[in-house]
Parts: sequence; structure tokens; C-alpha cells
Amino acid sequence: MSDQPKQTNADEIDLGHLFKIIGNIFDRLFNFIASIFKGLFHALIVILIFLQKNFVVLAIAAVIGGAAGFALDVYLPEKYVSKMLVEPNFNSAQQLYNNIEFYDDLAAAEDSITLASALGVTVSDAASIKSVAVDSYSDENQKVKLFDEFIRNLDTTTVKAMDFKGYLENFNSLDARFHQITIVATNDNVAKKVQPTIIKSISSNEYFKLQKNISDENLLLRDSIIRNQLNEIDGLQELYKDVLVKEAEKPMQGTNINLAENGESQNKELALIQEREKLKNLLVRLNNEKANKSSILNVISDFPARGVKEGGLLKSYKFLAPAILVAFVIFILLLKQLNRFLSNYRK
Repeated sequence: MSDQPKQTNADEIDLGHLFKIIGNIFDRLFNFIASIFKGLFHALIVILIFLQKNFVVLAIAAVIGGAAGFALDVYLPEKYVSKMLVEPNFNSAQQLYNNIEFYDDLAAAEDSITLASALGVTVSDAASIKSVAVDSYSDENQKVKLFDEFIRNLDTTTVKAMDFKGYLENFNSLDARFHQITIVATNDNVAKKVQPTIIKSISSNEYFKLQKNISDENLLLRDSIIRNQLNEIDGLQELYKDVLVKEAEKPMQGTNINLAENGESQNKELALIQEREKLKNLLVRLNNEKANKSSILNVISDFPARGVKEGGLLKSYKFLAPAILVAFVIFILLLKQLNRFLSNYRK
């Protein structure tokens, strides 16, 4: 009887110790969260004190930058953006990117003479080009379609090891089906002038021309095979019809009806119809493939006759100039504070 109270007291002590430990854990958690908010609040106060202390200097920098930006927007020529959507065939995307990078390097270096020769325009037109860029143009639906086409050409073992997430991790801009070429220039119609040269620079490549010729021959061969198979199926269907007609014209001998043979004939005719539908679908897909691979570089949408004026606040000098100048002044002020701190620390 005397052992039971002792056991109860021990349990109460253990529970009390456990609750104390839990309470300490929550206290530390709340203190940690509070320290984060205190740190953020302290940082905000330090920034506000810095802005208050240097408000006049920063305001003067913003006004000077705004005036300079307004002047630049007024006196510098307008820039126009033109975009063209293309579909490279026969693995010509890498060549397209190399060519566009070459044009952009010449535009950045302001080598108008070489750029004019490369694009087949006048030197003044080439001088108006400020940048040439290309990037992939694909959304999630396009990536799903590309993944579906990709796994069709793989064996069963490889397909099991490859999933959509892994495909996206290895996906790069060259894998996309469509690509968008962007030209920024001070001349609003120069993009339309250089379009034929950009297309020709890919289409005149001997390697891609060879690939296209081989592809055309293969497509014609597949087309011929499918059409021959369709003709053979048509001939077999006519043969079955003739056999059925002749069987029907025979005089009936007794009352015996062979249901097995009749059912077998219907099954064969149904199989021919199904095979014919498959071949017709193959022919439709083949025609689509012919259309898609009719050119080395398919132009989905041309450059417009005139480019669109480059707009947006982030690209306006009225925003960029004051932002850059204020950022520069803040950098100088922070360097001064750092120098002051280091001087005091040395003392």
C-alpha cells in the first residue's frame, strides 16, 4: 500500500519534467521567430534612417537623372521591335542560333559594313540595327507534344527510365519546335529587308539541302508504299464481293446453312476495312509531314512590314537614368560609411 503513492509521485514528477521540456522548446521557437522579426524591423529602421539622412542628395540625383532621361528620350532616335516565328527542320536550329549570334555581335560592335554585307542591305540600314536575338517559343503543351514524339522513337527499356520531369530537366532552347527571331532597330522596316537573307543563310547550306533531298525521297517512297497497299486492299475487297455474289447465286441444296464460313468471310472483310483506315491515317500523317518538311526553315509568321515602337517603363530613359544615378549615389554613400566605420574600428 505504501508503494502506490511513491509511484504516483514519480509519474507526476516525470510528467512535470516533460511539460517543462516542451515549454522550453516552444519558448525557444517563439524567441527565434521574434528575433527574425526584430532583425527585419531593425534592418528596415536602418534603411529608413539612411534614406532620411541622405534624402536631399538622393532627391537631387533623381531629379538630375530624370531630366537627363527625358532629354535622352527626346533626342535619341526611336527603337522599333520586329519579330518572326520560324520552325527549323533537319537539325538546323544550331546553325540558326549561330547565325543570329554572329549578326548580333556585329550590331553590338557597330561594324555596319560587315553586317550590311552579311544581311544584304545598305550600310545605313545595317547601322540602324541595334540587336538581333533568337529564343525558343514553346509552352507546356508544345513540350508535352515534343516529349510524346521523343519517346515514340525509344525502346521499351529506355522509355521506362525516362519521365516527363527528366525530359524537362534536359530540355534546352534548341529542342523547341518553334523559335522567335527579334530585331531591334531605329529603322522600322529594316527587319523586313533582312528576312530573305536570314532564311537563305540556312536554306542554302549544302548539308541541310542534302538532308532535305533524302527526306523528300523517303517521303515519296513511303507514300508510294502506302498507296500500293491501299490498292491491294481495294482489290481484295472487290475479290471478296465477287466471291460472295457467286456464292449467293449458287442454287441452294437442301436446308444446310454454313454459318462458320459466312462469319469468317465477314471477319476478313472487317479486318480489311480496319487496315484500310489505318493506312488512310498514315497517309494523312505523311501529308502533314510533307507540308512541315517542305522547307529547311519554315516561316510561321513573317517580320511585319513595319516594326512596333519599343515601349514600356522599364525601357524608358526617364526611368533608367534616374534609377541608375540614384543607385550609383547610394553605392558612393555606402562606401563612405564603410570607410568611416573602418577608420573608427582602427582607432
